[in-house]
Amino acid sequence: MERTLRSRKLRRSSTNAEQVLWYELRDRRLDGFKFRRQQPWGPFILDFFCWRRRLAIELDGGLHFDTAAEAYDRRRTAYLCRTGVRMLRFSNDLVFTEKEGVLEVIREALGHSF
Repeated sequence: MERTLRSRKLRRSSTNAEQVLWYELRDRRLDGFKFRRQQPWGPFILDFFCWRRRLAIELDGGLHFDTAAEAYDRRRTAYLCRTGVRMLRFSNDLVFTEKEGVLEVIREALGHSF
């Protein structure tokens, strides 16, 4: 239950980059694929998740670039891989400066199923 409450809180306090990308992903806008936002998965909460392709998308701000955060991200990615989830990771800045490129990488990943 705690993760569900945390997911709801995260949805209400989205970053600007999350809001921009969510606009593109919501309501099956990206090639008809359904995405969920702040989706609990095991002990983690994924920024965006497409169940149909088991594809997680994470947006990283400045906090993700210190040593402790990088170690956490590696453990998280390893866990997701073990559970059959593919992960795409983008910086917040990239969403603002290269949004179309980010969307193209996501489209390519959606086109490749397991």
